[in-house]
Amino acid sequence: MAAAPQAPARGSVRKTRPLTVKTSLNNPYTLCWSPLEREDMLFILQTLEDRFRSVGLQKIEDKKRKKKQPFLKKQSRDKCSIDVDINEEKEKQPEGEHQVSGWTPVHVRKQLAIGVNEVTRALERSELLLVLVCKSVQPAIITSHLIQLSVSRTVPACQVPRLSERVAPVIGLKCVLALGFKKNTTAFVDEVEAIIPRVPRLNVAWLQDSLEASRDNLEPESLESQDKELLETSFEDVSKCKRKPVEGQQAVVLQPLKIKKLIPNPNKIRKPPKSKKRLQSNPV
Repeated sequence: MAAAPQAPARGSVRKTRPLTVKTSLNNPYTLCWSPLEREDMLFILQTLEDRFRSVGLQKIEDKKRKKKQPFLKKQSRDKCSIDVDINEEKEKQPEGEHQVSGWTPVHVRKQLAIGVNEVTRALERSELLLVLVCKSVQPAIITSHLIQLSVSRTVPACQVPRLSERVAPVIGLKCVLALGFKKNTTAFVDEVEAIIPRVPRLNVAWLQDSLEASRDNLEPESLESQDKELLETSFEDVSKCKRKPVEGQQAVVLQPLKIKKLIPNPNKIRKPPKSKKRLQSNPV
C-alpha cells in the first residue's frame, strides 16, 4: 500500500500570499486651464494690485502671540532686567496704536473668497461672479476641480500666472492660490466687469458650453419655449419628446472610462505584526 502523503514540517514551507489587485475607474477626459495671454495677465494683475491698495484690504496678525518666549535662566537679576524692559516698551507704545489681529475692512473681506476651500464652497453655493487661480499651485490637482465646477455654475474662471506673487504681499498673506469675487460685491464691480471679457473660455467635454450661451442670452429663451411646448403636449407624448439642441452647441462625445489595475509593490519590505515582533524579541 502506498504511504499517505505527510504534511510538511512546521515552519519549513512558507505560503506566499496572493497579490491583491485593485481596479479603479479613471476619467478619460483631460482637464486643463485655458492659456491666458500675456497682455491680459498683466492687465489683471495690475488691476487687482491697484484696487487692493486703494481699498486698503489687509490682514493684520498679532506677532506677539507667535513669538516664542525666550529661555530664561533662573536668576533674579535677569528676571528683574527683563521686567524693566517690558514695562518701558509698554510705556513707549501709545494706547491708540494697538492693532487687533484680523482683516481691516471686514465688509470688503466678506465680498471675497480667498483660498481654495473658500472658493470651492462659494462655487457650490453659486455665490461667485469670477474665479482666479494661481498657476504656481503644486500639485495641479489642488485646483483642477474648479474647472468643471465653475463651468457647471456658469462662472468665468482662469489661471493667472504670478497671482500669489503679486497679490499676497499687498493684502498681508503668504500666498493666494485662489481668489473669488462674490455676487454681493460693491468694491470690485468695475474690476470684475473689466476682467471678465479677458477670461478665456474653458472646455469641459461632458458639459455644454453654458458660459457662451449665457452671454448671448440664447439658452433661456429656447428653454422657456420648449417648456411651454411640453406643457401643451399629453403625458404620452412627453416621454417621446426631447429637448432640441441650441444653435452653436456641439454634441457631447462620450468616451469609455479608463480601467486601471493597482498592484502593490512585491519588493516592498513589510514590517511583521506586533505579535510576531514580541515573539522574536522574547524567545522562549
